[in-house]
Amino acid sequence: MLLSAGAERLGLAGEDPASSPHRDLDEARRLITALAGLVTASAEYLGLHAGPLRDGLQSLQKAFREASAVPDAPGQGPGEKYTGPVY
Repeated sequence: MLLSAGAERLGLAGEDPASSPHRDLDEARRLITALAGLVTASAEYLGLHAGPLRDGLQSLQKAFREASAVPDAPGQGPGEKYTGPVY
């Protein structure tokens, strides 16, 4: 749910992310950071699911970076304190 909610808050559910009425980058940042913490903390218990969840998380982190008018420095983006820098 965090992955889906993060994508929605980035506007990725609509045709044009920039004009999506659901777009809220502040909320997206919170959701991505929560997901990063959860995935990182539970990676050993996720087994085969850890890889796809990490990939989805990284996709959200990259989409956030692209959507931001002033991108965060590497390592300072949402969830990057848990996952490491995303470029």
